[in-house]
Amino acid sequence: MVLRARLGVLAVAVGVCVTGMQGVGFAQATPPPKDSPVAVQNPTEVTRLAGIAKDNSRHFGSDPDDPGPIQKDLSSKITPDAVAAAMRRVGDWQLAQSQQYFTVNDHALLDGRIWTWSALYAGYMAAATSLGDKKYSDDMDTMGKAYNYEMRSKVPGADDMSVGQTYLELYMLDKRPEQMEPTKEALDAVLAKPRIELGTDKRIEWWWCDALFMAPPVWARMYAVTGDKKYITYLDEEWAKTSTLLYDPVAHLYSRDATFIPKKEANGEKVFWGRGEGWVMGGLARTLEYLPKDDPARAKYEGQLKDMAAALAKVQRPDGLWGSGLLDEKAYAQPELSGSTLITFGMAWGVNNGLLDRKVYEPVIAKAWAGMLRHVYADGRLGDIQQTGSAPTSFKPSASYTYGVGGFLLAGSEIRAMVGAKKK
Repeated sequence: MVLRARLGVLAVAVGVCVTGMQGVGFAQATPPPKDSPVAVQNPTEVTRLAGIAKDNSRHFGSDPDDPGPIQKDLSSKITPDAVAAAMRRVGDWQLAQSQQYFTVNDHALLDGRIWTWSALYAGYMAAATSLGDKKYSDDMDTMGKAYNYEMRSKVPGADDMSVGQTYLELYMLDKRPEQMEPTKEALDAVLAKPRIELGTDKRIEWWWCDALFMAPPVWARMYAVTGDKKYITYLDEEWAKTSTLLYDPVAHLYSRDATFIPKKEANGEKVFWGRGEGWVMGGLARTLEYLPKDDPARAKYEGQLKDMAAALAKVQRPDGLWGSGLLDEKAYAQPELSGSTLITFGMAWGVNNGLLDRKVYEPVIAKAWAGMLRHVYADGRLGDIQQTGSAPTSFKPSASYTYGVGGFLLAGSEIRAMVGAKKK
């Protein structure tokens, strides 16, 4: 405990990289000046441990030395009942760990309206629908009530905005104005801000690829509940900037941010972060779900999902999963579950919505799901989830964090739909 406390202090001192808090998205897709702050690609061991200690102290995850045995009773078959059993095992374990933190806490670092939590909330909302179990959505509404359905900031960036996805899905269920109005006020405040364009010395709004999971689905859902296309116009314009900046049209993958564009792995390949690609795949699926069918940018989003899925299927590992770093398996031999779950979710959504060939991708998805279950512990802990960060790195096999569980529940929900389970 003493060591963890000291490391927690050190984490603040060294500026441990948390999504959206470090790294600079440059307006041009060129190497940044040498004196510019950059995201940490290969953090030192002290810095890595400090980051883990900080994450654990904020109660959205843990990595015990003895997590117990891996489960042996969950079937890896992709049948509705088998997938549901795995979702309940993992989802209920996480609920027992996290439920006490779904409400307001006096400690600012325990505010549950940040991306680490909102990705989990998205998973619970999907699970409630897929499994027909209101306890998950009821708990999300309890969380929303505790925060008055408000975001952490009045003019939120992508990370703070992400909880709006859950607020708006709750509104779609209950039609209570208080579930929607604070999010609308926040988005309208963002719309009132001056816009940052590419080619300037300022960062664009969604300068890192993770933001494409956090923010665009909120804007798409706001359009769905209001019918006002100003939200879609903003979404399309800002995504286009991020795509121009970070999407590699040859590799069909996204750099985490502009500082990574010139970086190389030890084997000479470009650096593409597994979880970063997962965020984009998940963001594409969750945005397309509510995007107007006649939106002029829709074909571009669909094309990126298809191209990314093909690129990611090519680098799927023999165990069915994807590593923290995608193009240097020797350097990142350990599978990473947060990226793997979100990649699988995006693929399964693509199959379910006619964008991806079922014959090609169902085997990829089935292999990935079986791989995930080999990292579920007997009590329901989902392991091998990388701590917060911005780049490929190592972690303990027991490491489990909320956002990875959210990805698992999203993937399971789409897989159940893919194999014929009717949504309740």
